[in-house]
Amino acid sequence: MIQPDRILPLNHVEVRAGQYVLYWMQASQRAEWNHALEYAIDRANGLKTPIVAAFGLTADFPEANARHYRFMLEGLRQVEKDLARRGIRLVVRDQGPVECIARLAKDACLVVVDEGHLRVQRQWRAEVAETIACPLIEVETNVIVPVETAAEKENFSAGTFRPRIRRQLDAYLVPLQHRKVHDPSLGLPFEGLDLSDIDQVIARLKVDGSVGPAAGFTGGTEQAKRRLAEFIRRKLDGYDTRRNDPNLDATSNLSPYLHFGQISPLYIALKVGEISSSGKDAFLEELIVRRELSFNFVYYSHQYDSYECLPPWARRTLEFHRRDRRESVYSLEEFETARTHDPYWNAAQKEMVRVGKMHGYMRMYWGKKILEWSKSPEDGFRIALHLNNKYELDGRDPNGFAGVAWCFGKHDRAWAERPVFGKVRYMNAAGLKRKFDADAYVQRVERIESRR
Repeated sequence: MIQPDRILPLNHVEVRAGQYVLYWMQASQRAEWNHALEYAIDRANGLKTPIVAAFGLTADFPEANARHYRFMLEGLRQVEKDLARRGIRLVVRDQGPVECIARLAKDACLVVVDEGHLRVQRQWRAEVAETIACPLIEVETNVIVPVETAAEKENFSAGTFRPRIRRQLDAYLVPLQHRKVHDPSLGLPFEGLDLSDIDQVIARLKVDGSVGPAAGFTGGTEQAKRRLAEFIRRKLDGYDTRRNDPNLDATSNLSPYLHFGQISPLYIALKVGEISSSGKDAFLEELIVRRELSFNFVYYSHQYDSYECLPPWARRTLEFHRRDRRESVYSLEEFETARTHDPYWNAAQKEMVRVGKMHGYMRMYWGKKILEWSKSPEDGFRIALHLNNKYELDGRDPNGFAGVAWCFGKHDRAWAERPVFGKVRYMNAAGLKRKFDADAYVQRVERIESRR
């Protein structure tokens, strides 16, 4: 089922005669459980034309580097094969999305695009909508409840957002039927990149190569589904009590795959929902309420990537404590190279640099300490966002922006006042040690480092 409120025309042009329906793949890089793709197949079948999928591989996506491109290209390589099995040709070109889609749309009846929520993605869609001479239709598929349906404005906490989205869930937690393609497009002649040699593609793009591949993560829907199956089998029971201990490997590690749209949140929710488990409710809270709150934030807040996105109470209290004495003050270079006095913070930074994903509880501690050890709260915000976006496979997306902002008071309440933090929630090393063996965490990261 494709709910009508997932579908939004972005221009007012009539469907025309053409050689195919074009699916502009952008934020949903998968060949299954993809409402935008299934809608495009419906339209192609109705128009008795083939469907062609296209991806414009821009070399200058904001803050992306070779680590991110490798993971994405590993996923796209699988998407190409998965779409071919459904009779659909995927055309990947080393062109900006606007140029790529505008060219291919010249022979299209209409264009369907999945919805991405970042500023740059919205800008691309707006430019294409004005450029092409056929309809551009956006379909929301990377959240379970469409953002505007879940809430009509920005929500300032999970407490206000939770009841709103829960009221909608029964209508959206329903399986998506996979359509049969009536007119395959595999024989259509298109020029595109050969994805068989990812190193060659990355070299051709000339992207920032300063950050190497993420140890232990390979992109693609198949990998994501394997991790989900392992999580359900081994980790879901006890997730509610074990997830905040980085030594237990109790989390799903699905956030990089969700970031690139390589797995559907609806698919994950339905799979987990089938299981009777003590950890189910806690996991679905993170997947649905917390994750989709971050989409609400990015969609309604145009300042999602700046210090000004913080709630007024947080900015007021941080301003009041701006001149408080800091125990330590570090530069971006010192933070980036893990040269602080705190072995636990250093281990978290090293884990992120090496693995491409920091444990969630440590990421909270990591961000709080950047606030505490920076010259100003604005500097701290910029440093945390820069490092998170540079090294995390799941940075540069709504969850990443909301996660950094949370460390500075977003989606939280005021706490007891203290130096530097004011009323923003505080975390310290003693709190880590009460929750888990923090020294064992340091040793584990050191073992990862030694394998470099």
